[in-house]
Amino acid sequence: MSYSTQTQAQTEAGEVAGKEFLAFTLGREEYGIDILRVQEIRGYEPVTRIANAPDFIKGVVNLRGIIVPVVDMRIKLNLGTPTYDQFTVVIILSIGGRVVGMVVDSVSDVTTLSPEQVKPAPEMGTTFDSDYLIGLGTLNDRMLILVDIDKLMSSSEMGLIEKMAA
Repeated sequence: MSYSTQTQAQTEAGEVAGKEFLAFTLGREEYGIDILRVQEIRGYEPVTRIANAPDFIKGVVNLRGIIVPVVDMRIKLNLGTPTYDQFTVVIILSIGGRVVGMVVDSVSDVTTLSPEQVKPAPEMGTTFDSDYLIGLGTLNDRMLILVDIDKLMSSSEMGLIEKMAA
């Protein structure tokens, strides 16, 4: 990691400290996103598929008159085959004026992280692009992988959602 990249990572990690994060699970890992992006949390319900959409776009739902694209995060992040049960939820996000649904295995709680609890994300070379990571939040024996949901949901492939939902 270069000095500028490390400094940028430390700055980003510092900026999130003191913020509240919604903790959710995908497989065995626990992730956190900025609670200010969360509009609501709903139980998983069947979606309307969109022809020729990428696999990670499950489809769309009608949320009080708004057509909301729904992204399955297990598929998006290559975390195995998704299963849908009574714990599966859709987190409705408001990002850059868009409303997007995000399917996760479950949600647990809202956590506030202090500056000492947020560490820069290590370069791991995994299937998960570290550009979307803010850092790692540590809480006693828990570790939250902090996701920059704005970057993840406004990546180039996510632009496809708007075109398909239109």
